[in-house]
Amino acid sequence: MANAAEKAARSSVWLDGKAHRRRGGGQPSGLDRARITEVTVRLLDAEGLAKFSMRRLAGELNVTAMSVYWYVDTKDDLLELALDEVMGGMRLPDPDAGEDWRDQVRALAREYRTLLVRHPWVSALVGVFLNIGPNSLAFSRVVQRVVRRTGLPAKRMTSTISAVFQFVYGYGTLEGHLATRAAAGGMSVDEYFQQALSAVTAAPQAADVLKESREIMAARGGDTVAEMMERDFEFALELLIAGIEAMVTREREAEAEG
Repeated sequence: MANAAEKAARSSVWLDGKAHRRRGGGQPSGLDRARITEVTVRLLDAEGLAKFSMRRLAGELNVTAMSVYWYVDTKDDLLELALDEVMGGMRLPDPDAGEDWRDQVRALAREYRTLLVRHPWVSALVGVFLNIGPNSLAFSRVVQRVVRRTGLPAKRMTSTISAVFQFVYGYGTLEGHLATRAAAGGMSVDEYFQQALSAVTAAPQAADVLKESREIMAARGGDTVAEMMERDFEFALELLIAGIEAMVTREREAEAEG
């Protein structure tokens, strides 16, 4: 018998036909999986992951919780469906279109960042599930094909993908948290930032670090938080692309010497 860890590793709404399975009995009137997933995404966007429940979803759909379970076995199955649904909202470049790989890496990074900021709950679910839904697989496939076009050997593919997209994951997650906290306080991001800055200024133990931070932020420029974050993201992304270019050259030189 499989142990708990093995069962967890295999657990996915996309396995064993669960993505298309329905329970026996009559179908709840006016309800289908697409509608349930759509409302799930809307609730997660509006209220966050912590407040989401099957009962809350059923209330929004004006049905009983059992009606929802007619379409999904568990709450996790539904969250996995919602995750793949929003992954499908990214505009993916065509690796065969002849476009420069650098521009395609930029496009993919920007799309992923936008996804994480627009749907802050996504970052908490990435890695929790197997992420083998059709939209998640389409994203992974394009990322791999684009990074392969950099000229790096296959043994460097995973490291390169990690460098770019784990950076984007971290950046987009923090940016999403900032927007969520601001909204929870009924403030704009700029208002929240100024309030937080004022609070930190009043803390004597942070005075030295804050002084340096103010100088750095002033040098960076930008009248709004959005402008500052945009500049930071774009420059950091260019650093990564320059790093990939440098490593391509290094790998080719090493191969030639070998």
